[in-house]
Amino acid sequence: MAAQRPPDGVTNAELVRWAFDRLNAQDLASLHSFWTEDTVEYFPDATCRGVDEIAAYFSDKFAAIDGFRLDPVAIADAGDDVLAHWRLTGRHTGTLLGVGATGRTIELDGCDHFVLDDGKVRTNTVVFDQMAFARQVGLLPPDGSVVDKGLKAAFNAKTRAVQALRRSG
Repeated sequence: MAAQRPPDGVTNAELVRWAFDRLNAQDLASLHSFWTEDTVEYFPDATCRGVDEIAAYFSDKFAAIDGFRLDPVAIADAGDDVLAHWRLTGRHTGTLLGVGATGRTIELDGCDHFVLDDGKVRTNTVVFDQMAFARQVGLLPPDGSVVDKGLKAAFNAKTRAVQALRRSG
């Protein structure tokens, strides 16, 4: 597939939508023209600087998530800032966030805050609910389950004990 250039004469929100389309096509070659060597992407599990690090990050995600889809729910822009609410879906078939493949379906909502400069990403900060991911792949028990309640009770008991020791010491 030949690399596609970002569209000309469009809003920053439309540029970000184009980037989501390229990610869903796993077309990192086209995204090389959206990122620069000065681009910094702040992900929950890594900070990537420059085109090569960012492309490697997404290559790892594509390998870990069969059927990788990153669908925009809403995108809004104001000047150089673009906020994107998205939904990531796929099947967890490789190591992701340090968790080996489980074969489970994942569906995560998250947000990106892009800062663009002349149609290129200067910075992007990505947030999503890592606890939801941990529950979906079975790393943590379902919220409200007996095991979840037990874990929370044990944690709260430990916290109270540590606080009591600090007060007495």
